[in-house]
Amino acid sequence: MNLLEIKNLTALFDDKELLSDINLNVESGARHLLHGHNGSGKTTLAQIIAGNPEYKIKSGKILFDGRDITNENATTRALMGIFIGSQNVPEISGLTIVSFLKHSLVAHHHFQTGKDLSMGEFLSKLEIARTKLDIPKEWLNRSVNVGFSGGERKRLMFLRLLMTEPRLAILDEPDSGADATAQKLFAKIILEMSAKTTFLFISHQEKFTKLVSPTAITSLSKGEIMIE
Repeated sequence: MNLLEIKNLTALFDDKELLSDINLNVESGARHLLHGHNGSGKTTLAQIIAGNPEYKIKSGKILFDGRDITNENATTRALMGIFIGSQNVPEISGLTIVSFLKHSLVAHHHFQTGKDLSMGEFLSKLEIARTKLDIPKEWLNRSVNVGFSGGERKRLMFLRLLMTEPRLAILDEPDSGADATAQKLFAKIILEMSAKTTFLFISHQEKFTKLVSPTAITSLSKGEIMIE
């Protein structure tokens, strides 16, 4: 069964066509690799699926679990269970990581269950995820991504991934900036989560790709899907 279906999608950025007539199916439980050279349209496609308003859909549809989400905003898509781990995540000075995670998880929990998340549940989940990623406690009281290296930011991205447990995780180069040890850990987490979470990921590193062991591969070139 397909969790994500993209039908005849053509998309623009600043009136320039970046994607042309894209058709893509991502099965539930897949670890689906988006492959292609820089500038082929992989990041554009990832951002459009997540609902980035900077990109405009000229034609086509995006279906998530059978529901047409073409015109849904990014917040609604996130609450429905679509997670985006971007290459470049913004710094948010003054907002601590623990506060950011708490607000995010509370919103997800209430949207999905209609119930409030207790502080005890949140802290328990946070401690489990933090320990799994070997993240120091003192990081949690720092501002989001401020003063963190590229590899540290990726650990924080995976922390948010573990906390929210999305239905679909779109990861744009989760291995970039991470050392070999971190890459092995990230791949292990993806494999463990794929029992419940579907992954659509972008990577240029063959070693990391092999660790993740993709179940499907789609290649893009110049905004179009390559038929192999």
